[in-house]
Amino acid sequence: MNNTSALWYFESVNLYQILCPHRVKTMADNHTFNTYKKDEYIYFTDEPATHIYMIVSGGVRIGHYQDDGKELITAILTTGEIFGELAMAGEEKRKDFAQAMEATTLCPLSIEELANLMKENKELSFKILKLIGLRLMKLERKLELLVFKDARTRVVEFLKDAASWKGKKVGSETMIATRLTHKDIAALTGTSRQTVTTILNELKEKNLINFDRKKILIRDLAALK
Repeated sequence: MNNTSALWYFESVNLYQILCPHRVKTMADNHTFNTYKKDEYIYFTDEPATHIYMIVSGGVRIGHYQDDGKELITAILTTGEIFGELAMAGEEKRKDFAQAMEATTLCPLSIEELANLMKENKELSFKILKLIGLRLMKLERKLELLVFKDARTRVVEFLKDAASWKGKKVGSETMIATRLTHKDIAALTGTSRQTVTTILNELKEKNLINFDRKKILIRDLAALK
């Protein structure tokens, strides 16, 4: 396993299992979960960055608004993942927004609580540093695709990246378990929903992929161009 794939593998570690205060005896009694309705904002741009959040159930989109008011989605996260982690790196005010994509339950953890946990657990500190590094690498990759690639290449590269990060081998095929809609993929690749649908249907007709609402199956990753 090379260094990059090792980083992708690292993200598969469910930090919620380690970080949630309900799983720490000394913190559990004073901790509550936060619940959000679909499309409700968890935080806005320029709000104080005081917590990180772990997704217990549901989904969250992370993004920001460009100068022309256009919304740019940088990440779509699901159960077991964490966000708001730049607060750990000294971010005082949010540079992005976080919004629930559906009914969502979150486990909040203050920076002070996290610092105490990290003092007691060096392995945890290492995992969190890796997580931040991974997120930065993904953001750089996304910017590269948006700047230098056409719409079709963006979507194909998105599928290949998703297969590398989240895919599971099923014989010679690769399965990506995802609840992303065509609209979500469009937001992540800087294209339109109609464009994504056209490209995915074209790939399906060529028997390169298959998909439904819960998964994308890549027939042969090497052949996906």
